[in-house]
Amino acid sequence: MKKLFDFREEYKTGELNESGVKANPMEQFQLWLQAAIDSKIPEPNAMTIATCTANGKPSARVVLLKEINKSGFVFFTNYLSRKGRELLENPFAALVFDWHSIERQVRVEGRVERLPVHDSDTYFNERPREAQIGAWSSQQSKILNNREELEQRQVSFEEKFNNRKIFRPSNWGGFILLPATIEFWQGRPGRLHDRLVYLRTEEGWTLHRLAP
Repeated sequence: MKKLFDFREEYKTGELNESGVKANPMEQFQLWLQAAIDSKIPEPNAMTIATCTANGKPSARVVLLKEINKSGFVFFTNYLSRKGRELLENPFAALVFDWHSIERQVRVEGRVERLPVHDSDTYFNERPREAQIGAWSSQQSKILNNREELEQRQVSFEEKFNNRKIFRPSNWGGFILLPATIEFWQGRPGRLHDRLVYLRTEEGWTLHRLAP
């Protein structure tokens, strides 16, 4: 196997300057997200979300961003999953969007709030029926004896909701991350990358350049 320290790519497709970004980082994020979509990156809304237990033990996984609005970043999960439980007991999280093929990355940190019931219902009702059944079938993060146990639960709920509207399980729904920090990273040659970070203050957003 090739030695890992032999893997090295030069980043040279773009640059990031203070004069060329929006004053509001949410607007800047939407521009970059659209660029990622236009570049045909698979699942450009995929993001790593890091959470912590109440005593500071971290964990991370990839989830899908489902909405970006002026307030923050919206995603959905099982509230009884590991990330759900950690967010409810320690409501702070960090996100990473890695758009490697266009040499860009975005980091977000902030407080997390549970979405109103109506918003979770609205999104759940828009999901494909198979995904709705999946939300009922999976006791997310719980240890299974085997794959068959999961498939049996799926069959059971398919029978339960046969020819019936599937309503949202009470333990499944959305969160919104309200950002306090948003950092935009653009790869540059020689590892002298561009890093611009927005920090939320009482007066609004401030913009700073970070050393790479």
